[in-house]
Amino acid sequence: MNTIIDTEQEKGAEVFFLSDLIGTKVFNGNQKIGKLRDIAIVEKEKIPRVTHFIVHRPFGSKALLVPWERVMVVSTERITVELQPLSIYEEEPSEGQVLLNTHVLDKKVLDMDDNEIDMVYDIKLALRNGVLYVTDVDFSRYALLKRFGLAPIVKFLFGANSLKKETVSWSYVQPLPENTGAFKGNVKLNVLKEKLTDMHPVDLADILEELNPEQRLAIFNELETEHASDTLEEIEPRVQRELIFSIRKERAAELINDMTPAQAADILAILPAAETDEIMKLIDKENALKVEFLLEKHDEELVHFATSHFIKLPPRTQVSQVLLQYREIARDKDVIMYLYVVDEQDTLLGVVDLKEALQASIEDKLGAIMTTNVISLKPENTLIEAAEMFSRYSFRAIPVTNDNDVILGVVLYRDVMNLKHRFV
Repeated sequence: MNTIIDTEQEKGAEVFFLSDLIGTKVFNGNQKIGKLRDIAIVEKEKIPRVTHFIVHRPFGSKALLVPWERVMVVSTERITVELQPLSIYEEEPSEGQVLLNTHVLDKKVLDMDDNEIDMVYDIKLALRNGVLYVTDVDFSRYALLKRFGLAPIVKFLFGANSLKKETVSWSYVQPLPENTGAFKGNVKLNVLKEKLTDMHPVDLADILEELNPEQRLAIFNELETEHASDTLEEIEPRVQRELIFSIRKERAAELINDMTPAQAADILAILPAAETDEIMKLIDKENALKVEFLLEKHDEELVHFATSHFIKLPPRTQVSQVLLQYREIARDKDVIMYLYVVDEQDTLLGVVDLKEALQASIEDKLGAIMTTNVISLKPENTLIEAAEMFSRYSFRAIPVTNDNDVILGVVLYRDVMNLKHRFV
């Protein structure tokens, strides 16, 4: 009976990731014989199962093709097999076998129309009833950082549950070619059945743009409000217009309400005036006033483009506090890549890029590592001036301050540059 240890538990199955196993020392009983080089699977069923472990041996010895039934114990520290004698396992994988490390890991993920979505950074496996299955491909940023040895920092920021984000069930991966020798290294997805709600809005927008209107609407209607709103912002104007025409006005208003005023104005600007008026009547009154102002007087008072949902912290805040509480601190914020350091009167003292916080000592205080020479905008600056500022400095967001350096809001790059082509 195979036993998997040092793994996560998920719905009765024992779970681990390919990147944690590749390179693990392999023992035949108590004798070290090599390291795990690859894992072979067969795809005849909906969920592929593991058939062999491929073990690399030193000193010019031939690799071993170890049947799964001979694998006794697996952990990230040690893999134990029972092979007597070793020589009968000196084989190469057959032509029809898919090798996870060789054929799938670090390969492109494509949608059904060959549009590139992302890369496979890891592969999730699960042991159920003595059978080891491949359950998901993982293209999350967590998996990428984990491969670079930054998992402890990411877990510190986002928690251990980050492992479960942005994975796609293998059941939605199209079968790889039988002739794997001719395999070009692209993993294709059936996007109509994929777990799209876990995908990044930018990637999801790319996919939706390629579907026909019926398929697009069916998928879009399944998204939760926040995810649908973020995705709608990333879709090209023609498709935005089609989607808004296809959904209920109440639903459209709900999505618009979840955006910043600048994002909302960007989308409403592409609609006929009658459609815009109907939606404007249904959204929050305060938001409606800001959006209307942007639509009519977009060259005035940049502060109307600014969001008030940004992170501001006192200078005495320690880096350790930020890292431990980041998920709570960043919740519902539109600007999460910068930490704005302010005093009791909201006077802007400096700014800390999140990357700088990650690289600093956990005992450091924000006041000690902040950049004090902050580039900022004034409320009376125009959209043109803001766009020029973004182009010059390549910031992702710029604070808006008054003459007393009190921070009034933050303008996002995407808000200004998305609006620029229509309003400037």
